[in-house]
Amino acid sequence: MTKSLQYRVAILILAVLIPPAIVLAILASAALISWVWVAVGIGVGGVAGAVAAAALFSIWTQNTQRIASVASALAGRRPPVHFRMDSRDPMSRAQRLLLEAADSVVKDVRRLSEEAGEFEAILRGMTEAVVVTNASGAVVLLNGAARQMFALSAETDYRGRDFVELCRDPRLQEFVSRATAAATVSAGGDSYKVASAEIMIQNPAIHHLSVNATPLSSAQVVAAAWVFVFHDVTQLKVYETMRADFITNLTHELRTPLSALCGYAETLMEGVEEPETRQRFLGIIERQARRLSRLIDDLISLSSLERGFTALKIEPVDPCRALAEAVDLMREQAARQGIALNLKLVEGLPEISADRDRIQQVLLNLIDNAIKYTPRGGQVTVEARAEGAAEGRVDRGVALIVADTGDGIPAADIPRLTERFYRVDRARSRELGGTGLGLAIVKHIVQLHHGQLKIESRLREGATFTVWIPAAEAAQ
Repeated sequence: MTKSLQYRVAILILAVLIPPAIVLAILASAALISWVWVAVGIGVGGVAGAVAAAALFSIWTQNTQRIASVASALAGRRPPVHFRMDSRDPMSRAQRLLLEAADSVVKDVRRLSEEAGEFEAILRGMTEAVVVTNASGAVVLLNGAARQMFALSAETDYRGRDFVELCRDPRLQEFVSRATAAATVSAGGDSYKVASAEIMIQNPAIHHLSVNATPLSSAQVVAAAWVFVFHDVTQLKVYETMRADFITNLTHELRTPLSALCGYAETLMEGVEEPETRQRFLGIIERQARRLSRLIDDLISLSSLERGFTALKIEPVDPCRALAEAVDLMREQAARQGIALNLKLVEGLPEISADRDRIQQVLLNLIDNAIKYTPRGGQVTVEARAEGAAEGRVDRGVALIVADTGDGIPAADIPRLTERFYRVDRARSRELGGTGLGLAIVKHIVQLHHGQLKIESRLREGATFTVWIPAAEAAQ
């Protein structure tokens, strides 16, 4: 560029000097002027042309450098360097306008970068999965929640890929196709409706999703892109199912004793001649009333535990003494059922950090269950031993164990034993007078003590319930 400019300036100077030089040469040939003056004129003109060319070249170079500086600053997204300008020079005024425009562009770029950063931070912080596609259905962007929901690789760039590569579940693909087709049809109007649906997918685990698809409005006739927002409502569905099951089970549990109460009360009101029959009916009414009372008490206790309204009085508790007191309270019941109730204690056990009354409630529930589901002539063994927690923890604690020689529990039923009203044998449980809430209460009390509940069983070999509670010094 510099050499080309130099050549052009040299040609321009020659073009300006040659005509006067020819004229002067003609005049000198005609003896009108001396050849000396011709030489002087040509020399002076050459010097003046060289000076003018140098000045012009300097100004040109300076302007070129300034424009290059502005371009470099814009390319680097930084403000250009400002310099003094001559307001009388048109080129300087043009450069000033260029600088102002460059400053405006840099400010806009910075603002857009900040907004893009904020937008990305919002997307990263959202628990909902967000996927944006263009008009042809190719992925424009997706956030981390979407990668986690659809089990996508964190390193793979899915931009430009079709939506089907995110999740191949046919139900979700059908919704995406239906939503985008409806948005394209309605794009000619001014209103853009949000398409919503609840879909169950398996990718790889089962998820219940609440999906919203919104077309992005555009100045053109057709929508340019769509935003898909996925809410994982799987846990909500689980809670809804649990609530429905709870209401169903509670209704059933209340209906049975209430039906017995109403039936026998009506019979007594009509009059019963035999004293023995009347007394038997009254006994049934009393037992059913007590069953209702136990059910209500357990419901209140479980509700308080689940909602965190139960205040624990944590103090050091001697596990051997707690087990001995619980066994003494249940020994008469075990004798009536023909069950041998054994107590095994180990000396030197550390004290546990617990609420004395709640731990007593846990032990009584477990021993009562073991006695109920152990046939006559069987054994229930209660013991305590020091051991660390499960799952690799090294905290020091005490395991309180209640083992029976009953019929055992099927392996498929063990994970659900602590659910409210869940029973392995419903008919036998109601016959024995259980409320179906005992193990649920045990689980919540153990959790409040930062402990662990473990259930082990084999059919026809009995069941073992182990409650681990941290030692007093470990909990401090």
